[in-house]
Amino acid sequence: MALADGRALPASVLAAEAGVSAPAMSSHLGKLLSAGLVTAERSGRNRYYRLADHQVMDALEAMARLAPTTPVTSLRQGTRAAALRRARTCYDHLAGRLGVDITEGLLASGALVAKDGRADTDRRAGQHISAVVPRGQEPFELGPKAGPVLERIGVCLDDVRERDSRRPLLRFCLDWTEQRYHLAGLLGAEVCSALTGQGWLQRMPRQRAVRLTPAGRGALTTALGTIRDDAWRG
Repeated sequence: MALADGRALPASVLAAEAGVSAPAMSSHLGKLLSAGLVTAERSGRNRYYRLADHQVMDALEAMARLAPTTPVTSLRQGTRAAALRRARTCYDHLAGRLGVDITEGLLASGALVAKDGRADTDRRAGQHISAVVPRGQEPFELGPKAGPVLERIGVCLDDVRERDSRRPLLRFCLDWTEQRYHLAGLLGAEVCSALTGQGWLQRMPRQRAVRLTPAGRGALTTALGTIRDDAWRG
């Protein structure tokens, strides 16, 4: 999960994150590397590892639902867990309350429309609790105001559509902390990149939690309307 925000990290840092010895981590990384789940790049004396692609992250999010909850034993752990629930990256797109709220803002502004007419991000009946909604079962599609609304947050929809990518433009994850949908896919990655590039979103040191700046809060509120205030704090 330390690699879940798309970073590349050395084995020593990953060992410290997992609480295992360096030899044990090297053994695990070797197996992941041979299975094609991670990639490695040498820089100086260290090899830096990253997740192979967003599909690996999708699998990790799905397994996170099955894993037992780790008990919080310190104020630091509690603060970090709260920050992850509030706003985090899921490989290269936004998750947590912030990710869900942005998706709801895109619905409210007409950038997205619900295929069943419901203007909310609640899990639909019959939808399995999995990290990524299967292809063809996406609950939302682009709405009539997608272009101008996305332009206000720094995303040119035409440019994204013209990009040569095998990745679907629209995907949706059922957020594992919120149990509601957030935007993923190529467009979700572009939204996250645009917010970060404009300084509206800041990554927290050595973790996948992110923080929305005051300027970002104002910009998104103007572009997408009212969003729950607690998702913007931190």
